Amino acid sequence: MDHGSERDTPPGGAGDATAGRVPLAVVVVDRDGLVSHWSSGAGRLFGVQRRDAVGRPAADLLPVSGALSDDLHDLHTDALPDAYGPCDPGDGPGPDLEASLGGRTAYPTAGRARLFPHEHKPEHEYRDGQAGSGPAEAPRIDVLWWAYPLIGPGPSRLLVLAADATRLREQRGYDDETAERISPGFARHTELPASDELERRLPEILPSMGPGLSGRIVSQILELGYPVLEFSQYDRVPVTPYWGVPRRPGRSRAEAVVPQQRSAPLIPAGAEHELEYAAVRERLEFLNEVSSGIGSSLDLGETIREVTSAAVPRFADFAGTHLRSAVLAGEGFPDGPPDATTVMHRVWVEHNDEPGRWDDTVPVGETFAFPEHTPFYKCMVTGEPVLIPEVTEELGNRISGEFEKRDLRPLINGRSLLIVPLKARNVVLGFMVLMRRPDRAAFDDMDRTTGAELAARAGLVLDNARMYTYQENVADTLQDSMLPQVAPRTAGCDVATRYLPGTRLGRIGGDWFDSVKLPGSRTALVVGDVMGHGLNSAAMMGQLRTAVQTMAALETPPAQLLRNLDDLARRLGENYLATCLYAVYDPIRGELHLANAGHIPPVLVRAEDGRSELLDLPTGAPIGVGGVPFESTVVRVRPGDRLVLCTDGLVEVRGSDIGEGLAALCESAAHPAASMDAACDTIIRALNTRGGRKDDVALLMARLNGIPADHVAEWRLDGDPREAGRARRLVGERLRAWGLPQAVETAQLLVSEVVTNAVRYGGGGPVGLRVVRTDALLFEVTDDEPGLPAMLSAGPHDEAGRGLRVVTRLAREWGASATGHRKTVWFEQAVDTGP
Repeated sequence: MDHGSERDTPPGGAGDATAGRVPLAVVVVDRDGLVSHWSSGAGRLFGVQRRDAVGRPAADLLPVSGALSDDLHDLHTDALPDAYGPCDPGDGPGPDLEASLGGRTAYPTAGRARLFPHEHKPEHEYRDGQAGSGPAEAPRIDVLWWAYPLIGPGPSRLLVLAADATRLREQRGYDDETAERISPGFARHTELPASDELERRLPEILPSMGPGLSGRIVSQILELGYPVLEFSQYDRVPVTPYWGVPRRPGRSRAEAVVPQQRSAPLIPAGAEHELEYAAVRERLEFLNEVSSGIGSSLDLGETIREVTSAAVPRFADFAGTHLRSAVLAGEGFPDGPPDATTVMHRVWVEHNDEPGRWDDTVPVGETFAFPEHTPFYKCMVTGEPVLIPEVTEELGNRISGEFEKRDLRPLINGRSLLIVPLKARNVVLGFMVLMRRPDRAAFDDMDRTTGAELAARAGLVLDNARMYTYQENVADTLQDSMLPQVAPRTAGCDVATRYLPGTRLGRIGGDWFDSVKLPGSRTALVVGDVMGHGLNSAAMMGQLRTAVQTMAALETPPAQLLRNLDDLARRLGENYLATCLYAVYDPIRGELHLANAGHIPPVLVRAEDGRSELLDLPTGAPIGVGGVPFESTVVRVRPGDRLVLCTDGLVEVRGSDIGEGLAALCESAAHPAASMDAACDTIIRALNTRGGRKDDVALLMARLNGIPADHVAEWRLDGDPREAGRARRLVGERLRAWGLPQAVETAQLLVSEVVTNAVRYGGGGPVGLRVVRTDALLFEVTDDEPGLPAMLSAGPHDEAGRGLRVVTRLAREWGASATGHRKTVWFEQAVDTGP
């Protein structure tokens, strides 16, 4: 029998206190009949170590008759039926749980098996209570077992608990007749003394399981029956195994904290060392299972919840995690050690008290600096664990007095307190507060070591999550800075965009889109995709996007723009490859000029009948290949038509034909929508649900509204200075006809200045004047001189050099571009929409 502390005494003083501390073997069998969990107690009882047991057929290791699909061979067993009353040996095998599971009903089974030494050699063999005898002389080993079917998610099928009845008989001095009455059974936990207390301690029956697995089966054990040892028809002793460090005689500190047992258990000679080593192994198993259970996600919030929940209820009754602001925000590494001004955030709390007891006093999400002269502050600034075996009334008053407007005394007085730092690279990221209730053994030095090790592992996991969050924030910031802020409306064109980062680690890609305003009320639409991922691809994307914007503003034709971009990519490096689709929309002529460099074709949705089609364009080679010509195509469009451009991450999924994605794109693009944003969302929902997408996605949709003919006015002027007056008159008449008399005066002044410059410096040829009405007024003046105008500095007595300064002051925007042997100077004037 294990020598334990008071917490192992069966609640309610059930008869024999020793029986309540029977060491248990804990085994879990999966749905394939293989062992998936094998505790150190199972290794001691059955003589098979964990590494040799996990993955083997359970029927080869466990003497559990009737609970497995295949009974053990060459074993003589006396199995007991499942019952909530007494179980007598020799009643035959219990019900087949395999059949019960198949019928979706499940019952527990209990039994007793006698193993012979030549068939089973456990770690310790007994002969008349002494170890070391040979197999031929050793008596049979009595194994008491309980089997619970596990119903629900996960691979687990069967939980098996087993105990050694041989040791029970020998240590208690029972004769054979009395020993026969010792049998395993089941009882509703409500039928036992102090049932609530028993239910609270139920997870301790599974001493070497993680909290996730043990928590899932606790409710099933409560429903199916608590494991008990039945000594007669009237006595049932609940089995509550000891998990912890045995108290050695002469330990004054342990004797001061733990009251003496009412019935001192018998300890076989030499067994105390074995039990202490077993306790150490159990704690190592606990730490190993915690390590495998935390850090399953790089999400900082999920990691915080995993770290806090790992300690309750197995190690503590309360756990609260506090982190520094920089850690929680996913920023860089905190600067310097914490001090009295360091702000801490209570990020998660776990406990097994009644729901809501801690919520008002220690709410999650609270932010504050911990006062000096508190154990929390001491742990934070020293980076060392702080152990308080019992929070006395004096200490509780002092701690509670440091916190305003809250009384912590009912929650902490009388409890055992352990505060452990969460550190990474010798920097304190935060700390964890652990507490045990007064009815549980107080924290001791070994608990301090265990808690410190738990916190050390948790600190590394939290720091990994923090670093990942920090890198994600950097990546998102970089990506956002490189993506343009596209204006939702330009002349004759509405634009909507979407960008989805890739699911690969790092989330940085080379996809981009852009919309560039061009002279003549035209709009350039661009979508590109740099091959690869990471910072290099993002940097290349930024360079190519800047080059496209510059060349587009210079009115470079689409095919020539792609050729120039290809030359630039090859100058930047051999590994610079990208695809690009460049389109220019002329809303006055109703034309699209497109050129393609290895990109997937765009989709055009016709407003007339809602039909969608992939535009058949010359594909061309990707940017950076070199030596491949690019061609441009002109497509006629009508007002209301929609153009959809995207990168291949939206339509291409590993293992699927890209044609399927393009067909889905055409179908979803043609779906009616109330707005451009709604249309983009429809496409994303339709295609982003396809499994396997890892690449980033850029989507640009443009509704080609066009500009009505009666909103455009054009005139041809002679190269005569007197034509400036005529231009003023024509513009004034047209603006009044459009109902814009308030814009006449400014427009006439600006037109006069620009036309005068065109006549004076345009070589004497004809001058073109065009006015376009959209949400603003666009004026264009064209002459035969390709040289772009320059803004001059005029002195007080100069008669020239002020025209463009006037345009700069009064116009919303202005610019100039040269095409062939002609140039165009344009400016925009805002339209007053007020009454």
